[in-house]
Order: sequence, then structure tokens, then C-alpha cells
Amino acid sequence: MNKLKEDIEIPAEVTPEKVEKKVANPPAAKKLMRFLDGSFMTKENVVDMLPFLLFISLIGIIYIGNRYYSEKNVFKMNAIGNELKELRSEYISTKSELMFKSKQSEVAKAIAETGLKESVVPPKKIVVTKEELNTGN
Repeated sequence: MNKLKEDIEIPAEVTPEKVEKKVANPPAAKKLMRFLDGSFMTKENVVDMLPFLLFISLIGIIYIGNRYYSEKNVFKMNAIGNELKELRSEYISTKSELMFKSKQSEVAKAIAETGLKESVVPPKKIVVTKEELNTGN
């Protein structure tokens, strides 16, 4: 067995070459390399990973469906907003047209075609007292 300066015993199977390999290629890097080159899919552990992969696929499908659903809702909201603007402008123009046509001069012009004339005599107020109501006259 080898001895260090501090008298720590190192097993004989640990050699400097093996230590350098472990330092140069840590387990996380091995896993990443196996993932990038696709060799993890050829191992027996792919059966163990199958439920997880199906779960991830299901989440991806739900995510894509949710995005399409939200885009459809945004499109409907924009269409309804545009329709609301059109209806508001139609309401304002109809209201102003009604106000114009309900002016006394415009009503008089419209009625003149039927033969009716505007009264020039002001209306008279009829006053009935309580005594006249009680007597019935």
C-alpha cells in the first residue's frame, strides 16, 4: 500500500490514472454525455424511465393544448372588443340623429307634409277649483 505524507493508507487498486479519470469525467458529466449521445435509451433502464417519459409527454401535450385554447380566447376577446367599438359608434350616431330629428323645427317640417300645421296660439291653462269639482259643473 502507498502512504501519503500524513500517513493515510490508500488502497492498492487506487492508482493515479484512475483518480485522474474520475476527476476528468465526474458522474454528472457521464450522465450528460449518455443523454447527448443517446446511449441511455439503449440500456435496460429505459423501461424504468418509460412512465416518466410518458408523464413528460402528457404534460407537453397539455401545455400545447392550453396555449391553443388561450390564443383562441384572446382572438375572441379582440373580436368582441372590435364589435363593441362598432356598436358604441353606431349608438352615438343614432342618438345624435334622434336628437336632431326630435327638434321642434324638424318635427314641424315632417308634419307639414301630412297637412298639419304648427299652432301659433299658445296653449291656455284650465283651472278647476274644488268647489266646481264637488258641484259637478
